[in-house]
Amino acid sequence: MRILLVEDEKGVANFVRKGLEEEHYTVDHEINGLDALSYITTNQYDLIILDIMLPGLNGIEICKKIRSDGIHTPVMMLTARESIGDKVLALDSGADDYLTKPFSFDEFLARVRALLRRKKDSLTELSWGALRLDIVAHKTFIEDKEIVLSPKEYAILQYLLRNKGRIVSRTQILENVWGYDHNPATNVVDVHIKTLREKLGHSLEGDIIRSVRGVGYTIDSEGE
Repeated sequence: MRILLVEDEKGVANFVRKGLEEEHYTVDHEINGLDALSYITTNQYDLIILDIMLPGLNGIEICKKIRSDGIHTPVMMLTARESIGDKVLALDSGADDYLTKPFSFDEFLARVRALLRRKKDSLTELSWGALRLDIVAHKTFIEDKEIVLSPKEYAILQYLLRNKGRIVSRTQILENVWGYDHNPATNVVDVHIKTLREKLGHSLEGDIIRSVRGVGYTIDSEGE
């Protein structure tokens, strides 16, 4: 799942981003409110985490703007402000949750999971034939056997399964699995696809990931 983190405090941003990536989430990070708004309107995110005090445009203004534009992505506000008035203002602007700094990372993750479960179009499971991804637990199974994948392998497989029947380019995979901090000339996608195929190939008959020469990769919808 892809998350946008909008936080200009470097220490907090690094702490949150690292923790989310360790939980297999793909994280884009922005420090400026105006740039964050551009990200939100041009990309699809499963969750947006907003600091309230931001340069350019504050979190309250961002939330009001995206809600007025019909964007219903769940929003969690992070802020050092803890008064009831501030919480009411954040929630009335369209935020779904509010967490005061400093916070327990375990509580933060629990709130992230709760917001993702509440997301109207979210799925708890993706499947293709005998292959099954538990989205909540971040686990992969073939029949009842768990297949241990690295965080990036899991994220690639999830992205391909979410786009069954569509060809996705290497650039699309890079943006959705590594975020915007990537080198477009890298072969990291091909390397991870190779190891992913090897791990799945031991338990599945045939290769479910199909290469499309000069374009990218796809998982055909026939396995549904």
